[in-house]
Amino acid sequence: MQSSRRRFLQAAAAPVLAPLAHGAPTARITSVDAYPVDIWGRTTQGKLPKFDGPDDVQRWRYSGPYAQLASALMVVVKTDQGVVGYGMGGGGAAGAQIVEGHLRNLLVGMNPLDVERLWDQMYSSGQMYGRRGVFVMALSGVDNALWDAAGKLMEQPVYRLLGGRTKEKAEVYMTNPDPQVALDLEVQNLKIAIRDGVHEGEAGAERTHKILREARKAIGPNRRLMIDCGLRWNDVPYSKRMARRLEDVDLYFIEEPLSPDNVLGYAELVREVEGTRIASGEHEYTQYGFGMLFHHNAVEVVQPDVTWCGGVTSCRKVAAMSQARGLTFIPHRGGSLYGLPLVLSSTNCPMAESFGTGDSASDLMLAMSARFEKGYYYPSEKPGFGTEVTEDLILKHRR
Repeated sequence: MQSSRRRFLQAAAAPVLAPLAHGAPTARITSVDAYPVDIWGRTTQGKLPKFDGPDDVQRWRYSGPYAQLASALMVVVKTDQGVVGYGMGGGGAAGAQIVEGHLRNLLVGMNPLDVERLWDQMYSSGQMYGRRGVFVMALSGVDNALWDAAGKLMEQPVYRLLGGRTKEKAEVYMTNPDPQVALDLEVQNLKIAIRDGVHEGEAGAERTHKILREARKAIGPNRRLMIDCGLRWNDVPYSKRMARRLEDVDLYFIEEPLSPDNVLGYAELVREVEGTRIASGEHEYTQYGFGMLFHHNAVEVVQPDVTWCGGVTSCRKVAAMSQARGLTFIPHRGGSLYGLPLVLSSTNCPMAESFGTGDSASDLMLAMSARFEKGYYYPSEKPGFGTEVTEDLILKHRR
C-alpha cells in the first residue's frame, strides 16, 4: 500500500511540461520585474490603527502591510519570443525586493518551460531565510508568471498543462457577510468570516451563533454553510466548545480556527470534532509544510492559495497529496484565473471560492477573475491563465 501510494505521488508530482514541450519554441527569459499592487483599489491594510490601550484585542490582529490580498504582488516575466507571463504572488514591497534582488538572478537567460527545475532552484536558494512567509509568497508570483508564459509558448491554457479538466465548470462558494448577495447570484454555498474569538468570551460566542443561525435561516437547509475563523479562536478547548455549540447550523467546514503553527492542535480537532470538517492551509507554505499537516492527520479540507503557497508548481503537488489521502481539496481563492486550473484538474475539489464576484472589485482584480454565470465559474480557453492583465493595468494599481 505504501509503495503504491509512493508511486502515485511520484507520478502526480512529475513535471508535466516536458512531454508537451516537444517541438515548442526554444525561449529564454530576458527580464523579471515585480510590482506591489492594490488589487482592491480601496485597501487600508498596513496603516497604523488607534489602539485602545496595551490589551486592545486589535493588537493581536493588526496584520501590517505584508499579509493577505492587500499586499498582492504582480510579477512580469518577458521572453525573447515576445511572450510575457503575468503572475500573482504576495508580500508587497518586501516580496518585490526578493524577486528583483534574488530570484531574478536565477531566471534571466533560462528557459521558462523548465518550471520544475527553476522552482527547485529558487526554493533551495532561499532555504536559509525563506522556507515560509514572504519569500514563498514572492516565489509564488514568479512561478505563476512562468506557468503563464509556458502556456502562451505552448498555446495551451494552464489547465491543459495540468492534465486537462475533470469537470466542465466549477461550483462557486461565496465568502460574504451578507447571504442575500450569494442568493441573488444563484450561488449555492456561503462562507462567513467570523469576527469574534477567544478574546471576546461568551458575548462573542453568542454573537457568532446568532449570525450563523440567521445565515442558515436565510439560505435554507440544503445549501452549504461554512465559516472562516481567521485564526481568532486560537485555543483548542474553545474551538471544540464552539464546534459543539454550532452543531445546529450544520457547518460544512470550520476554517482556520487556530494558528497555522498549532499542527498538533489541528490534529486534536480533526480527531474529536464531529459533524463538520476542519479546514486549513490558506497560510501554509509549499508541499513540505502541507506534508506535516498530512503526517499528523491535522486537516480534512485542504486550502492552499496558489498565489502564496509556492505557485502552481507547489500547489499541484499538494492537490495530488490530498487526493492520495482521500482529502477534500478546495484552494483558497479558487475562482481567480490562477486558482481555477487547479480546481478544474482535481477530482477531489467540489467548489471554487469567489474572487471578485459580488465584490466592489477593481479592474485589476476583475482582470484575474474567472467567467461567472449562475453560480458557476468557467475556464478560459486562452493560452496561459487567460487573464486580461497588462503592464499598464499593473502600473495603474502599483502601490
